[in-house]
Amino acid sequence: MVYYLIALIVFLIDQGTKYLIATRMEIGEEIPVIGHFFVITSSRNQGAAFGILQGQRWFFIVITVVVVIGIVWYIQKVKKNGHKLLPIALSLILGGAIGNFLDRALMAEVVDFLQFTFGSYIFPIFNIADSSIVIGVALIILDTFLDMRGEKKKPLDQTREDSL
Repeated sequence: MVYYLIALIVFLIDQGTKYLIATRMEIGEEIPVIGHFFVITSSRNQGAAFGILQGQRWFFIVITVVVVIGIVWYIQKVKKNGHKLLPIALSLILGGAIGNFLDRALMAEVVDFLQFTFGSYIFPIFNIADSSIVIGVALIILDTFLDMRGEKKKPLDQTREDSL
């Protein structure tokens, strides 16, 4: 149940921040937070990450439904195996996916507002759901590396025990 609570918290924070941006800022309006490095910028995106696949609303809706069903199924499977990091990662992805799904389903676009500038490079504007998905994917990669490392150590430990 804790994993669905994590997803719910991500979803609520995402939707709350998007609501504040959509209702209190005009599209294109900017609020500097840390000079030009970090700026709250009201933006809308009809595509996926970095604005790719613009206008493919139904494609995203169908894919998201399939992904959400798969994530819920996989959370149930891995939590029984004693995994801790992987279901947390999946929960973050689930909350973010549902947050962006709701925007696409109801408004045909996603509210984005977090903008970072590195020198002359302006990173594509994103939101809390996007951040949650990226963090979740990073945790899945970390979990994979930790599992691979554990598998490499396991034969050595068993070999040592066998020789004693």
